[in-house]
Amino acid sequence: MIKTVEELRKISSQKKASVDFRHPGSTEKDSYERHVLVCAGTGCTSSGSVKIADEIEKEIQAKGLKDKVHVVRTGCHGLCALGPVMIIYPEATFYSNVSIDHVEEIVDEHLVKGNPVTKYLYQETVTADGVIPMNDTHFYKKQHRVALRNCGVIDPENIDEYIATDGYEALHKVLTTMSREDVVEVLERSGLRGRGGAGFPTGTKWKFAMGSEGQKYVCCNADEGDPGAFMDRSVLEGDPHVVFEAMAIAGYVIGSDQGYIYVRAEYPIAIHRLEVALKQAREYGLLGKNIFGTGFDFDIDLRLGAGAFVCGEETALMTSIEGNRGEPRPRPPFPAVKGLFGRPTILNNVETWANIPRIIMNGADWFASMGTEKSKGTKVFALGGKIQNVGLVEIPMGTTLREVVEEIGGGVPNGKKFKAAQTGGPSGGCIPASNFDVPIDYDNLVSIGSMMGSGGLIVMDEDDCMVDIAKFFLEFTVDESCGKCTPCRVGNKRLLEILEKITEGKATMEDLDKLEKLANLIKKTSLCALGQTAPNPVLSTLNHFRDEYVAHIQDKKCPAGKCKALLDFVIDPEKCIGCGLCAKNCPADAISGEKKKPHTIDTGKCVKCGTCIEKCKKDAISKK
Repeated sequence: MIKTVEELRKISSQKKASVDFRHPGSTEKDSYERHVLVCAGTGCTSSGSVKIADEIEKEIQAKGLKDKVHVVRTGCHGLCALGPVMIIYPEATFYSNVSIDHVEEIVDEHLVKGNPVTKYLYQETVTADGVIPMNDTHFYKKQHRVALRNCGVIDPENIDEYIATDGYEALHKVLTTMSREDVVEVLERSGLRGRGGAGFPTGTKWKFAMGSEGQKYVCCNADEGDPGAFMDRSVLEGDPHVVFEAMAIAGYVIGSDQGYIYVRAEYPIAIHRLEVALKQAREYGLLGKNIFGTGFDFDIDLRLGAGAFVCGEETALMTSIEGNRGEPRPRPPFPAVKGLFGRPTILNNVETWANIPRIIMNGADWFASMGTEKSKGTKVFALGGKIQNVGLVEIPMGTTLREVVEEIGGGVPNGKKFKAAQTGGPSGGCIPASNFDVPIDYDNLVSIGSMMGSGGLIVMDEDDCMVDIAKFFLEFTVDESCGKCTPCRVGNKRLLEILEKITEGKATMEDLDKLEKLANLIKKTSLCALGQTAPNPVLSTLNHFRDEYVAHIQDKKCPAGKCKALLDFVIDPEKCIGCGLCAKNCPADAISGEKKKPHTIDTGKCVKCGTCIEKCKKDAISKK
């Protein structure tokens, strides 16, 4: 049970050298000669990283290296496309796509002899002058990790390692040296805005709840539901204590003794690590009664969400915590006045919480020095879609989309052209190539018809149909609507029906007018943020890619060759050698022809699956 800051710092000093050792260029001395950091986030775990860590420990034991090499199972390192990922310190050598078969050779050559096995390294780190550290690669060198600072560095199931990174020092500082007003003033000056939606100022939200009396609550929104988004999950898996510490600080500020983390049940690794971390924090007295001997009480409970996207909306989330069906409530009153169980409540998402201890420790000016005038600090994005480096990135606000896609993301693969990027998930919009150099921040994204949202960033290339993209996201929101209000329940279904007519070549220009008018009506009249933002993908693609809609309607053609109803598959007789591979693999028996003579496709039978194009070795088949 930790009662004083001296006890906290004693633990920190015992572990600090070990944790600091895991940074490139560190001069810290450690009892181990090397640390092997194996990613144990969801992405790498799904491709076998836990078995790899077990195998490394087995080999280390067999080679007599147990006292020289320390294996650490960490959270996400970021470059998910290359998993399983393994970093060996102090050199920070970056092994990618590691398999069980590689382990013995890596241990024998690198851990025993000190020679990195270059054929298994991330190839960008292998240069003519030798092996460069992971932080010098294009993916990492423009990043600035604040929310993710411990992810991929510490063991998330060891509270001592969090404490060694100054963990819980911010909570001690707040409880012993700062008034509630002091904390709010620091947050307001820092410019921190909510990282889960429209970007409401965090300090202002806390101030609203301060003035109320009686029981109050602190909530964490970990119900991350956007397709392609995994930012909050990665923080919970890699650094759970940072969320606890920030929530306890909020409890002190608003006068609350109880917090709730609402986390998706589909996040089993995150849930396990939260449970382990909660047990450890309570055993150390960092949650519970009389924290640091100051008389301040605060504890946290977990609540598992069943996967309803609407429960990412704050009032629906609170309704679900209360044990009711997750449906939104009208606002006002806002949660800071009347929230969970009808009491004043503040709610922030995981990434927002992860910034707060650093702001308290480093000061408002430090955080405000990053980013833009109205969007301070950094932002975490889950980078996915048609991009070389799929993964998790944290960049200063104001970084351009071009820098993210071409430099950090490694560009669009297969020589294709960048077409658009979707930010904000189903609630956001598509950013076209014409806005490639717009700095990413809250206001700039809104001005071009998108939004920050929680931080999903899906890249699309020339083969993507923007009408089909709008339909994809609308299908998701129609399925996830709670049905409480008519504009969302009925209106979005009508929107989807019009989009289906367009992609099937059955729509008229009158339908296009209806689509736009209905989208704007739903946006203005829906009860909650799900319905209010559901038309965003439709409106943004209409704004930036109207010509594609017109081509579907007037020309009955899909310019990207994506919408099956508007396609015909044809064989070029000049290229076809009559090998028969296409006919042999066609599931509909739609291809015929004699051996060594050009074949033909019966368009009446063709199901437009694309198998023939995949199998043809002469590029003789195309979509028209």
